[in-house]
Amino acid sequence: MRNGATDGAGLIDRDRASETVWHMKIISIRELHAATGKWVRSAAAGTVHVTERGRLVTKIVSAKEAPPQPFFAAPPFTRAFLAQRRNLRGGTNSTRLVSEERDRDIA
Repeated sequence: MRNGATDGAGLIDRDRASETVWHMKIISIRELHAATGKWVRSAAAGTVHVTERGRLVTKIVSAKEAPPQPFFAAPPFTRAFLAQRRNLRGGTNSTRLVSEERDRDIA
């Protein structure tokens, strides 16, 4: 594991490594192949940067847990929408319209 920073071309520039990136884990692709499980588990604590011949090729990041309830299950409605909501009436069944369109003969 090494510390460093990347330049615009993706090359690791260890001389430019600053205090803000000291915690970055930078490994070679060879190190990743040798101990994949170890590096994947360590990504839970912070991003692991993988290099090949000094160039940044990928990052291993922690996967976030799915929220207990999807966002759209209970969306936060605006006051304007809630005020107009009572005026809404039943609309056209789009599933029926699409099915009819598919079933219609093409002339």
